[in-house]
Amino acid sequence: MIKVGSDFSGVGAFDQALRRLKINYKTVYSCDMDKYARQTYIENYGEPEYYPENVYDREIPKEALDIYMTSPPCQSFSLAGKRKGEDSVNGVLFYNSHEFIMKNSPRYFIFENVKGLLSDANGRTFQIWLDMLGGKSVNGNPVLFPREDAAPYHIYHKVLNAKHFGVPQNRERVFIIGIRDDGDNSFSFPKPFHLTKRLKDVLETDVDEKYYLSDTQVNSVKNSKHEHSSRVYEINDCSPTVMAKSGGGHEPYINEVIQLNKSKESGGVQPYKQNRIYDANGISPVLDTECGRPYIKTGTELKLIGLLSNEKYNDFSRRIYSSETIGRTLMGSGGNCNDKTGQYLIENRIRRLTPRECFRLMDFPDTFTWHVSDTQAYKQAGNSIVVNVLYEIINKLVK
Repeated sequence: MIKVGSDFSGVGAFDQALRRLKINYKTVYSCDMDKYARQTYIENYGEPEYYPENVYDREIPKEALDIYMTSPPCQSFSLAGKRKGEDSVNGVLFYNSHEFIMKNSPRYFIFENVKGLLSDANGRTFQIWLDMLGGKSVNGNPVLFPREDAAPYHIYHKVLNAKHFGVPQNRERVFIIGIRDDGDNSFSFPKPFHLTKRLKDVLETDVDEKYYLSDTQVNSVKNSKHEHSSRVYEINDCSPTVMAKSGGGHEPYINEVIQLNKSKESGGVQPYKQNRIYDANGISPVLDTECGRPYIKTGTELKLIGLLSNEKYNDFSRRIYSSETIGRTLMGSGGNCNDKTGQYLIENRIRRLTPRECFRLMDFPDTFTWHVSDTQAYKQAGNSIVVNVLYEIINKLVK
């Protein structure tokens, strides 16, 4: 039996991955201060042997764990947040996890955070994390002059996207894997595999009317009108008008060349033509001398098909996406699925995702239950970790 523990445990994605691996394990320690997340955790896994609320006053177990999992709150580094980084209280919670590793000396540790961590303070924050966690080596490169407070571990880091591991959600997260110096320090991240699921494959069939937009809200839908480089089209009908400047210059209409923009977590789109991604099921865009390299890719990118014109909606909640491709990154901080995740066109009706659908997009099984409000359920799903990504990582560690 392996002994595990976690900080910022949430609703137990770590436990779900261990269960899926059929690993005989014991949860020695978990920690989370959100009372609703604690309620859901206990409902699904029972209460851990030691379950403190706050990392600032918890006691660190003396016996070394086999695996320590931690995911310090990510809002400080999120591209969708205010990017306060280490200036915020959440931003310095990393040091509690570092303290845990130094005192407990787990055999392995797993850090998870948003991709925005990499660019915080022009990369300095992430470098500090690497310097303090990887006292022996980083991605296979020996550390010649480690910090005095560096943990004596071999670490590996990489950004992984859920859509590359069987889950139809565009969710990029950075993972840092640590291996104690007395163990086999050879590790490689799991390889991506072809995505066969689409968002429509995780949808419920019987959905309450409260999740659908009203007729008034539907009437406020308009086609997305961006600059030429950020137009997103839905169904192929005909090619846009051939223009002499920049390969186009017409008004954006639905039913034209299918363009799939490469989505960033911030919701933005890359402005240069060479970064556009087009669907191979559509027609080719106008060729000109400035085209660069229009890559062809089939159906694995987020597809924006319209906007809500009502000004009461924020930038994210106004967006309407196609259910034929993948889902946008779920955000937990908003407490409401469509606040930062958007709406979806599903069988010719527009609605937000249900809590069950959000948990399915985090790869939780339908046996997972909760007895909290929709607002809390959305928050719990968005703040969690995609189960199959953890499954693949842990499988590489303990196989």
